[in-house]
Amino acid sequence: MRSITYAGETIITTNEVAEALVKLTAAIANDGRAEAVTIPIVSRTTDDDGTAELVIGVGNDVLSAPAEWEGDELDFSEAAAALRSHPGYPRRSATGAELYALNDPDTSWDPDLDGFTRA
Repeated sequence: MRSITYAGETIITTNEVAEALVKLTAAIANDGRAEAVTIPIVSRTTDDDGTAELVIGVGNDVLSAPAEWEGDELDFSEAAAALRSHPGYPRRSATGAELYALNDPDTSWDPDLDGFTRA
């Protein structure tokens, strides 16, 4: 389970939802946008589940950290799948290749040069 810190509050959700939320937040922010999403959460004190609504993207920081949790991780896989199906979620190409080709000199980062190998 993971703690999500957002706007000074902390909520708990599953590892899978937290990972999808962070990736989607970064992708939406990269597009210069913000959007509202709903995620499933659980209360640490009552073990009840519910939902939280968050605005993610530009100007909205989301922090995911391990949560102290006893018991089994809940199954919020449908919610994680919904986040991953968002049109703004980062995806691989249809061939399964990375978004940037590793051996393409136009996109290869050279750590010795602190930059790209070719402008």
